[in-house]
Amino acid sequence: MRLLAGIPVLAAATALVVVLAGCSAKGEGANADPVKGKQLFVQRCGSCHVLSHAGTKGTTGPDLDAAFARARQDGFGTPAIRGIVYKQILFPNREGVMPADLVKGQDAQDVAAYVGRVAATPGKDTGALATVGQAQQKPLAKGVNGKLAIPADPNGQLLYQYKNATAPAGALTIDSQNKSQTPHDISVVGKATGKVVKGGGTSTINVNLKPGKYMFECTVPGHAQAGMKGTLTITG
Repeated sequence: MRLLAGIPVLAAATALVVVLAGCSAKGEGANADPVKGKQLFVQRCGSCHVLSHAGTKGTTGPDLDAAFARARQDGFGTPAIRGIVYKQILFPNREGVMPADLVKGQDAQDVAAYVGRVAATPGKDTGALATVGQAQQKPLAKGVNGKLAIPADPNGQLLYQYKNATAPAGALTIDSQNKSQTPHDISVVGKATGKVVKGGGTSTINVNLKPGKYMFECTVPGHAQAGMKGTLTITG
């Protein structure tokens, strides 16, 4: 989900901020649930956007903390930023890559409420928000009998469920199931790349590797750079 494609110019567009803040004050977001908003943001938006509180590291869309830093400095608070985000969700930039209706209705208000609350603010989420959407990577996936599973994070974050992997030398089938709606694949760099999948699909590659260290990664643009990669150690 790509929000706010033209957000750098909004720092100077204070009139727009005031207008959108007024819209928000008329009731938009009054019943929003920021906890659900965070969950939706991580699942639908985190693959494109950096948002420190959410732990997302997307590279396709604007960094939302940087985008709203000037607005915070100029004294615009949560209602104003929530209003901007909500309008951008409803009416995305036609020249951007964010699809229309990625989140709708109450879901859109929930996402806007969360982003409006935390964008460009220091610290970390607390309370119920702290337990939502935080990926927990396991240290090591182990290959057995020529098969190795390295699933993608099911919440759509740009991570595999394992930081690294190991397997014996020889023929190896690597499966990477992706339960999220964020597209991913699996690749052993310089050896083989699987198909891009989402919604429960599995990206599979077959390799024959000698002892040594190899990098595995997602080749979808920006994903490896955001952290979706690891080291595969092949033992003799």
